[in-house]
Amino acid sequence: MSRNALKMVTIGGGSSYTPELIEGYIKRQDQLPIKEIWLVDIPDGEKKLNIVGNMAKRMVKAAGLDWEVHLTLDRREALKDADFVSTQFRVGLLEARVKDERIPGSYGLLGQETNGAGGIFKAFRTVPVILDIVKDMKELCPDAWLINFTNPSGMITEAIQQYGKWDKVIGLCNVPVMAMMNEPATIGKELKDLTYKFAGIDHFHWHRVWDNSGKEVTMDIINKMYDGSETGLPKNIFDVKFFREQLNQMKMIPCGYHRYYYRQTEMLNHSLEEFNQNKTRAQEVMRIEHELFTLYQDPNLDHKPKQLAERGGAHYSDAACEAIASIYGDKKTHMVVSTLNRGALPDLPSDHTVEVSSIITASGALPLTFGHFQPAERGWIQLMKNMELVIDEAAVTGDYGLALQAFIMNPLIPSGQAAKDLLDEMLIANKKYLPQFANKIKELEDQGVTVHDQVAATIDEHIGQI
Repeated sequence: MSRNALKMVTIGGGSSYTPELIEGYIKRQDQLPIKEIWLVDIPDGEKKLNIVGNMAKRMVKAAGLDWEVHLTLDRREALKDADFVSTQFRVGLLEARVKDERIPGSYGLLGQETNGAGGIFKAFRTVPVILDIVKDMKELCPDAWLINFTNPSGMITEAIQQYGKWDKVIGLCNVPVMAMMNEPATIGKELKDLTYKFAGIDHFHWHRVWDNSGKEVTMDIINKMYDGSETGLPKNIFDVKFFREQLNQMKMIPCGYHRYYYRQTEMLNHSLEEFNQNKTRAQEVMRIEHELFTLYQDPNLDHKPKQLAERGGAHYSDAACEAIASIYGDKKTHMVVSTLNRGALPDLPSDHTVEVSSIITASGALPLTFGHFQPAERGWIQLMKNMELVIDEAAVTGDYGLALQAFIMNPLIPSGQAAKDLLDEMLIANKKYLPQFANKIKELEDQGVTVHDQVAATIDEHIGQI
C-alpha cells in the first residue's frame, strides 16, 4: 500500500450513493493521503456515471483538494495498483430489483431486496460478478483491501472469502450504523458513553448495550421502542412493532429486518398491498433516483443533497470511508462488519462469515466475542447461515438442485410446487444475468416457462432512463 498517494477505486461509481462516499473522503482528508479516485461502471450505467462523476469532481474542487477523479468503464485500468477497492454495484440495475419484488408478489409472497426469493436472486446475480472482480484484483492490485457494501452484503463477503480466497475484505451494512446513531438519544446518552455488541449475520443480527458504568441498558432502549422514539429503522422497512413479550424474553434488540420473520404475516400483507397498488419499494426507489440524478445534473451543486437520506441506504458510504481510514491509520475503531467468525459466535463455524462488533486495525477486522445464543436465536441463526451457504454454492456452481434447496429452506417461501414454479419463473426473468444457470434456463424455456407479472416482464425497456 502506498503511504503517500492512495489510489481509491469504487466499482458501481455511477451509484446515487457516490456523493456520500466523496463527502466521507473529504471529511477524512487529514487521515487519507488520497491522490486518485477512480469511479467505475458498466456501459448501461455510463450516463449516471458521468452525471455523478462530474458532481464528485465539483465536490472535490469545492473542498480545495487536488485529487484526481477518473471516470471509466474499464475496470482493469482502474484496479491496477489500487490501494482500496469499494464495491457498491447492482447487477441488473434497479430493473432487476423490480423483478425481485414483483414476481414473488404475483405468487402472493414477499418481494424484498435481500430477503425471501428476491434476496436469493440478488445473490445469484452478484456472486459471479464479485468473484470476477476478485480475480482481477489478484492480478492487478494483490495488496489492496476490498470494502464491500454490495447487497446482500454478508453473502457477498462470504463468497469473496470462501470462493474468491481473498482475506483482505470487510463487508458493511448501514443498519447497525443507524441503530448506533439513533438509539443513544432515546435514553439520554451519547454514543461515546455506550458500549455496543452486535452479533449475527448481515440483516439478521441482534445487539446489546451497556453504559459507561458497566450497567446494561438494552432493556431501557427496548422500552423506548414502544413510546414512539426514533431508533433508526431503515427507510425501506415497514414499521410493525415487535411483540413486547418476545423482546422481554430475549433481552436483545433485533435488527429491523427481523420483522420479516418475527411479524411475517403483517410484513407480507404490507408488501402485497404495495404490489397491488403498483408501488413496490423498487418502483419508489426508481422515482427517488430520478429526482437525485436530476439534482446531480445541476452544475452548481457541489455537496451531498439532503434527499439522499430518503434512498434507504444512508450512511453506507460514510461507514466505508471510516473502515478505510481505520485500516490505513490503524485507528482501532469499533465497527459492526461482516468478517470471518474466528470464534466470536461459537454457535456458528469459525471459518465462515458473520456480522459482529469488531475492532478495525491495519490487519483488518478483529471480531469481539459475543458468546452463545439462547435456543430460539441459535435456531434462527443456524438456519439462516446455512441457507446463505447453500445460496452461495448455488450461485457459484449453477446447481439447480441447490437453488431449489435454498428456496425450500427459506422461511419466507412456503415449500411446495409454488416454490419451484417461482424459482423457475425468476430464472427466466433473470436470464441475462445468470450464465451459470444457462442450461437449466434453456430447458425451462423449452418447457414454455414465462414471466407472468406484466410490470416485471416489460421492465427492461426502462433501462437507461434517469
